[in-house]
Amino acid sequence: MCRVLSRMNLPNSITMSRIASVPLLIWILSPGFPWTGHGMHGLRGGEQEIIASLVFIAASITDGLDGYLARKRKQITTMGMLLDPLADKLMVTTAYILLVAYNPRVVPPWIAVVVIGREFLVSGLRSIASSEGFTIEASEIGKLKTVIQIVSVVAAILAHRWDYWIWFPQWGNGFIIAVHFIAMTSIYWMTIVSIISAVDYFVGFWKKIDHASDKRRKRRSFVLSRKEKAAQAAAEHPSRIS
Repeated sequence: MCRVLSRMNLPNSITMSRIASVPLLIWILSPGFPWTGHGMHGLRGGEQEIIASLVFIAASITDGLDGYLARKRKQITTMGMLLDPLADKLMVTTAYILLVAYNPRVVPPWIAVVVIGREFLVSGLRSIASSEGFTIEASEIGKLKTVIQIVSVVAAILAHRWDYWIWFPQWGNGFIIAVHFIAMTSIYWMTIVSIISAVDYFVGFWKKIDHASDKRRKRRSFVLSRKEKAAQAAAEHPSRIS
């Protein structure tokens, strides 16, 4: 018990907060959430969507914060290496599964399947790479996918209630934000980038695994050649062995 507590440093605690946000997000986007925005005095409605968006944004910020603190404070632990990708996958899969039911006009089921399938594919490749003794670093495409993913989830949540926002209407027509258009655009753009990112990861994995296999073959050939030379020397000079 003491060992487990000692491993719960600040970065790991932040990661755990991201895992804790998953059931919180499920509750907020459920029909049983008390603030559904109907009949609340002084508010226009949409509290459910705004709170869910803020929770997801806060959880997404912790994704980069825990890793940064772990490196800066030299608190990289085995527990953190296990929890961090687990928290990421839980948050992403939960968000898109919820959105299929919460806002199906923006997030159809096939998009959720593609996104979740991509996450499992990358996790599998990283597991195999780790067992082979090398790592697959996050590519720039993967980082871009993460940013678009956050935008797409938040926009899809907000598009459940609003098609557009008008800010500062007292200034004539005001400033219009097309919430539904942003949600649709970011969701499909995120899907395309996710597929490209998956291909990029697979190509990088294939190159490294092929290089690792080539190194093993050369090492094996070197060991076998040494054994063959030793056996040949022993056959040619049996007196040295006796």
